[in-house]
Amino acid sequence: MTAPSAIDPAIARRIRLVGLDVDGVLTDGGLYLGDVAGARHEFKRYDVQDGFGVLCLREAGIRVAIITGRVSESVRHRAAEMRVDELVQDAAARKLPALRRMLTRLGIALDEVAFVGDDIPDLAILRLVGLPVAVGNAVPEVRSVARVVLERRGGQGAVREFAEALLQARGVWTEIVESIVARTAADPAPDDAVGDTSPGPTSAAAAAVRA
Repeated sequence: MTAPSAIDPAIARRIRLVGLDVDGVLTDGGLYLGDVAGARHEFKRYDVQDGFGVLCLREAGIRVAIITGRVSESVRHRAAEMRVDELVQDAAARKLPALRRMLTRLGIALDEVAFVGDDIPDLAILRLVGLPVAVGNAVPEVRSVARVVLERRGGQGAVREFAEALLQARGVWTEIVESIVARTAADPAPDDAVGDTSPGPTSAAAAAVRA
């Protein structure tokens, strides 16, 4: 395994899609479950910096997919907010078949995929993809197959850490950051109202800033 800063540039440049687990990767694994008027509600906590990391990956032309074994409206809302390219929620946790179908449709090979995971349900994918990644809180079985083990824990900026490391290895991190900074420093378009918090069409940079 390697530190995030030591990703092989050749492998980094080959990656066309980054897959993300949710619980324990985009979140700290905790769940808030409740009942309102007889309806079940589930809430999760996400890290804002991960939203920026996803934006940077997409700015670099890398597709981002969320593949989770838990079905949640919270995840659907967060995926839409981050504008991820693909979302799979499979209650049976059949993540690898879902990924294979996705890659066939997109024309992407397994060795062109990076996947960030934390626990046993991620192993089938991590054993096959080109760049298996473990978050800081990953179980030993996941850490043992990972080429990259992150320092940050899930829900605490691990995805942001990986995004930067991958783009640094590709040699485009500074370019991506400066492009986003330039856009956020520009005067807003006439139809982009200051202070508007509606979910309507806005720039990807604006979406990430409030992500």
